[in-house]
Amino acid sequence: QVQLVESGGGSVQAGGSLRLSCAASRYTYSTYYMAWFRQAPGKEREGVAVLDSAGITTYASSVKGRFTISKDNAKNTLYLQMNSLKPEDTAMYYCAAAVGDFRTWYPVLHPERYKDWGQGTQVTVSS
Repeated sequence: QVQLVESGGGSVQAGGSLRLSCAASRYTYSTYYMAWFRQAPGKEREGVAVLDSAGITTYASSVKGRFTISKDNAKNTLYLQMNSLKPEDTAMYYCAAAVGDFRTWYPVLHPERYKDWGQGTQVTVSS
C-alpha cells in the first residue's frame, strides 16, 4: 500500500491559479495509475486528471485546457497545476493511486479504479 499526502490547497479568486502536490511513498510497480479527484459538498467524487506509468494523461472535459497533471519521479510527487480557476472548481481534492491491473473494468477517471487515497486538500474559488 502507498501513502499519499496532498498539499497546496487554499482560497483563490476566479481566474487565479493553484498547484496541488501529492507526496507518495515509494511506488515500485512497473505499471500504475495516479490521479486527482475532487468532491464538492453534496456531490459524488469525480475524476479530474490521470497520469499513468506510460506518461499518458486523461482529463475530465470540465478541466481540459485549464489543468495539467504531472509527476516528478525523483521526488515521488504528483502535481496538479490549476489555471483559470472557476467557482465550480471549489471542492476537496484527493490524490489516488492504483497498480495497473487493479479493477481495469472501470474507466481511469472512475474512483473505483483506485485503491490508495490521500486525505484531501481543500480548494475554494470565489467569484
